Amino acid sequence: MGRATRSSILLLCLVVVCGGNLYQDLSITWGDGRAKIIGAGNLLTLSLDKFSGSGFQSKNEYLFGKIDMQMKLIPGNSAGTVTAYYWSSEGDGRDEIDMEFLGNLSGDPYTLHTNIYAQGKGDREQQFHLWFDPTADFHTYSILWNPSHIVISVDGIPVREFRNMESKGIPYPKNRPMRIYSSLWNADQWATRGGLVKTDWSRAPFVASYRSFKADACVWAAGRPAPCSISAANSARFSQKLDPPSLQRLKWVQRNYMIYNYCTDAKRFPYGLPPECSIS
Repeated sequence: MGRATRSSILLLCLVVVCGGNLYQDLSITWGDGRAKIIGAGNLLTLSLDKFSGSGFQSKNEYLFGKIDMQMKLIPGNSAGTVTAYYWSSEGDGRDEIDMEFLGNLSGDPYTLHTNIYAQGKGDREQQFHLWFDPTADFHTYSILWNPSHIVISVDGIPVREFRNMESKGIPYPKNRPMRIYSSLWNADQWATRGGLVKTDWSRAPFVASYRSFKADACVWAAGRPAPCSISAANSARFSQKLDPPSLQRLKWVQRNYMIYNYCTDAKRFPYGLPPECSIS
């Protein structure tokens, strides 16, 4: 294929900025009525009871972009529950970028659990306590994914960065389209204090709320002969990385609110930490 022809195919990608009407952007996928889009499509709720949780996914697949979602998590005693919000590809050897909110006893902080899979390999967990009450109001949770960086942010403050280090032999998700997924489910065998605190079903149904979905992302169209790519007009978004003030905010979060980092868990990796941990 000639360079000119290939370029014209690559520019077929549709870069969209969408949001506002959840009926247009999201599909409820499971839960037998426990997931609901309300009113004119400006609010979505997931619920969990003793019999089932619920979930949704984006109607589009994307290859690179930034996804924002405002969420209000389960109030009160949410121990044992997990509210997950993540990018994921389909099939074996998946790519995935995870945000999972692990419920806790009333008065204890929520735990934000993050992980990154590339070509089926994960084991890159980092966990944080949030510096606010995520059940009192909506907050914006964002995942930026581009060819060089993954950045997970809360209210515009980065909490985690993962850079493309393929030149060092470290897999990076960049060739497979992903959808946005979210689910609310029971994981009391591990979610709260390693499974010591179980779900109190007398408080069910547990409800998490969502609004203001925004995708500044490149839509993948099935059957395209070439991967979705980005035109020069949109190159700034897709080469975006953390500027010095953002790096300082990232260091602040990790210094004050990180409670687990796989890169410091020598007991878990007795034969040596993963190679990305030694790359500054």
